[in-house]
Amino acid sequence: MADPLKIVPGNVSGNFFVDTTCINCDTCRQLAPETFVDAGQFSAVFHQPKTDDEVIAATRALLCCPTGSIGTKERNEAKVVRCEFPLLIEDDVYYSGFNSPRSYGGNSFFIKSSSGNWLIDSPKFLTFLAEQMATMGGIKYIFLTHRDDVADAQKYAEYFSASRIIHRDELSAQPGAEIVIDGYDAQKFETDFTIIPVPGHTKGHMVLLYKDKFLFTGDHLAFDPAGGHLYAFSDYCWYSWAEQTKSMKRLSKYDFEWVLASHGDRGKLSSPEMKKQIAQLVKTMEKSE
Repeated sequence: MADPLKIVPGNVSGNFFVDTTCINCDTCRQLAPETFVDAGQFSAVFHQPKTDDEVIAATRALLCCPTGSIGTKERNEAKVVRCEFPLLIEDDVYYSGFNSPRSYGGNSFFIKSSSGNWLIDSPKFLTFLAEQMATMGGIKYIFLTHRDDVADAQKYAEYFSASRIIHRDELSAQPGAEIVIDGYDAQKFETDFTIIPVPGHTKGHMVLLYKDKFLFTGDHLAFDPAGGHLYAFSDYCWYSWAEQTKSMKRLSKYDFEWVLASHGDRGKLSSPEMKKQIAQLVKTMEKSE
């Protein structure tokens, strides 16, 4: 629980606040950019929410903060707002919420599919959230993009008797995974799903393409909503930036409209614009090799 005695410097006075346990992971700024700002070492409240929509967004951020660093000085509606999760993004794709500190606040997503539901990377394991997912049909597969963001995947796998999918090069992070992907060629996996290995950030990093519309990118690729453009994390490339550049180039042959990142924000563009921006990003990455 956030401590009002540890409010970060720069937090404007009012009901919502951030305390110094914040790891500045960006979760709150993604969910409520009109309320939270990057204040350097921490995030901070720069504008107290006023409208109902702003209050709901700030409350979502409070709930999803991986370290519980957001609080209110007065009563809030967290018990009501938490029932929104998993939170609909578009069509049958949802944001799981409740980001885990074990993945440094990485995002997790949920797909409601007629052939069986998917969890993409893992949020915190909360019985409440698992029960919410159960009402939506449970989980058949847990797709793990890479070793950094497995979080509580094993607990969700056990709860739902779900099969975890991970690349062999990442297997040490989830040694009991039920489905292990070998090699670096893309492969179809049931109807509407394509698994695409993209070595770079880590050696066995993978992305998941759903319905040629939604690309779940882990830490390979993210979207900047302020600038409206795609980017990659050169400072957080643990395996090979040159390999990540090659992997990025291969994505240009795929059609998709959404980038849904574990770290970094999500965003939507037309498929032609995505291809154009991928090509531009590859050029930028090649210059920085």
